Formats: sequence, structure tokens, C-alpha cells
Amino acid sequence: MFVLNNENTKFPVKIWLEDETKLEANCLEQACNLSRLPFLHKWVCLMPDTHAGKGMPIGGVIAARDVIIPNAVGVDIGCGMDFIPTNIRLEDIRKIQTGNGSLIQAIVGSVMRAVPLNAERYREPQRSEVLDRAKQEIDKYDKDTELLPLIQDGYFQVGSLGGGNHFIELQEDQDGYLCIMIHSGSRHLGKAVCDYFHTRAGELNRMWYSEVKNEYRLSFLPVHSDEGQQYIHWMNLSMDYAFENRARMLDKTCSIVKELIEKHMGQIVEFGEEINCHHNYAALENHYDANVWVHRKGATRVREGEMAVIPGAMGSYSYVVEGKGNRESFCSSSHGAGRNYSRSGAMKAFSIEKVMVDLKEQGVVLGKRKKNDVAEECRFAYKDIDEVMAQQLDMVTPVRKLKTVGVVKG
Repeated sequence: MFVLNNENTKFPVKIWLEDETKLEANCLEQACNLSRLPFLHKWVCLMPDTHAGKGMPIGGVIAARDVIIPNAVGVDIGCGMDFIPTNIRLEDIRKIQTGNGSLIQAIVGSVMRAVPLNAERYREPQRSEVLDRAKQEIDKYDKDTELLPLIQDGYFQVGSLGGGNHFIELQEDQDGYLCIMIHSGSRHLGKAVCDYFHTRAGELNRMWYSEVKNEYRLSFLPVHSDEGQQYIHWMNLSMDYAFENRARMLDKTCSIVKELIEKHMGQIVEFGEEINCHHNYAALENHYDANVWVHRKGATRVREGEMAVIPGAMGSYSYVVEGKGNRESFCSSSHGAGRNYSRSGAMKAFSIEKVMVDLKEQGVVLGKRKKNDVAEECRFAYKDIDEVMAQQLDMVTPVRKLKTVGVVKG
């Protein structure tokens, strides 16, 4: 970790990388913009997977006094990870054949049929305790009439994956056991909430002649204002919805895994402890004797003893970790490997053939309906997850190392 503190910064920027050369120019500029926010608490943190985002770098963490910043949470509010281990050894199922190919291929195919991908949704509304509760507490939300239709619309998306970097993976841990990992968020709900309140914050900031420049794209809301309270209500709803969304997909995937393995192996499938955690959100926490709003945009909370999930790229490795409660990072860590290439840059740099050959050589079963954009999420487009982990051993202790064996992508 090194500290950036110069004429371009007001507060220090702590960066969990070797030196400034490891940081892209746009990301550095955004970090400096963050450091000039007048309500910042202590410093800006950049995790080792950091790269430029919208307003605030992905892999960025800040603590703010009495304000909340929609773009410092991000458009996929509550995006995060869900993980569960099993008692099944991968070597016992790898060579089993079914009427739909290998057992791993059969599982991947069944998950693709059970879970809507990309912009797909369910034809009928799904059960949702989160949305049922929102309707019962509608007075929290009815001031924002433009957003109200999102609640009913959410019943058709809960339990759906989405696209981009979201995935459902079958993985093998370092001891040879099959595990399941899911990466997804709040679907359309979170993006609509972010865009709506970012626009509203910008309007108010201009009215207040705020010293936070518009070009920073970091418009803020005082948490005690009506608008700030409304954003917090909608943000928390989006987080709860994202949590439920991942849990619903995990339930379906576990049911498929259990049914097919028990059918073709005759061995009872048992599941271990689930870890469901966010990496795009803001929360009121106490750090350095102050109650502040910690914004984690592409960063994971890792208090001492807290378990979390840090995914790598498709076909690479991922980690389950235990937090060390590092105060300097506001008890945070990276949320993944972090991009080396933009999606369009990866498409130009790596051919479909190169990616598909690489996955085949690694023995990875890919479940993806259209392959034309497969390079966007290939492992070559991301940083080396092991290098990222090496930079944050003061934040987390690796507990499991997991290798992709099957993956469902939008």
C-alpha cells in the first residue's frame, strides 16, 4: 500500500498497490476528485482491483460525514456474491455421463433453463418477501412516484441473473470439493434508483452553489434532508432485493445440483454454510470515533472474523476469505480481480476462438447462448486474482481457493 498526498489532493488517497504506475490515469483522476470532497472523513481508499468507474473508481471506499452520494454506491445497488460448498468431490462426478452430456454439462444446461439471463424475466410474478414488505411500507416510497412502478416490476425479475460480469459458477476448491458461487445484484431496480437520485442530487447541488464540481459526477444528498432519507429507503430496498435475488438463484441451482447428482451418483448431496454479501452499497458505521456513511463501490466489507467472497474472472480462480478488520481500509477489501481491459477493449484484443480454446483447455463448461461477446468477460480481460490477493493480505486471510469448472453467463 502507498499513500498519495500532493497538490492535487485535499485528503490523502491510500492505494493498495505497489506504486502509482499500477493505476490508470482516469482512475487516479477520479480518486483525486474524491479527495477534494469537503465532507470526507480521513482519506480515500482504493482497493487492489481498482479501475475507473462512473464518478468514483470501482474498488473505491470513502467515509462521508452526514451525506450520501448515489454515484459512490453505483448503479447496481447491492450487487454482490453468494457462495455455498458441498460434500461432493468433483473427481467423483467429472466423468459421469448423462443424456445431456457430462454431469457438469447437464447441471449447467439445467441452470440456464431455470434462471432468466441478460434482460430476460419471468413470465409470471415470482414470490418476494422483500417486495411484499415494501408494499406494506409504501409510505416510505410513495413520494417518488416515478420509481413506484419498479416495485411491481421487480416481481418479474427476482431470481434472475442479468448480464455483464454476473455469473453462476460450479467450482472446485483446493480440497477437491464442488462449490457453487453466484454474482448478481438488484437488476433494473438498483440502476433506476441510482440514476433518479443522482439527477435529483445534481439539481439540488446546483441550487446550493455546491463546491463539489458537476464534472466530478459526485452529486450528494445530505442524509437528514427529505431527498437523502428517500434515497436511503430506496437504496436499502435495492440491497434487500439483491440479497433475495441471489438467494433465490442459489436455491434453484442447489436443487438442480442435488437432483442430478443424486440421480446419477446415488450419493446424498449436503450443503455447507452460505455466504451472501454485498459489494456496492453505503452504510452508517463508526470509524475513528465518528459515525460516517461508508460507501463501498466495488468493495467488500471484511470486519474481523467476517467471511466474504472475492471472485476472479471466468475460467480463473476465486477466493473465500476471512476479514482482519483493517481500520485503514474502513474494514474493506477488493470485490474481485478488477478489469485490465474495458469490455470493448477486450473484444478487440481477444478473439472468440482464443477464449473458447482457453476454456476448453482448462476443462471449463461454458453455458452461454450467444458467444459473440464472450471475450468481454474472459480471464485475459482481468487482473491476475492472485496478484490482487497478494496486495491485500493485511485485510483478509484466504480460506478457500476455487477454480471454475462450469459457468453460466448472460
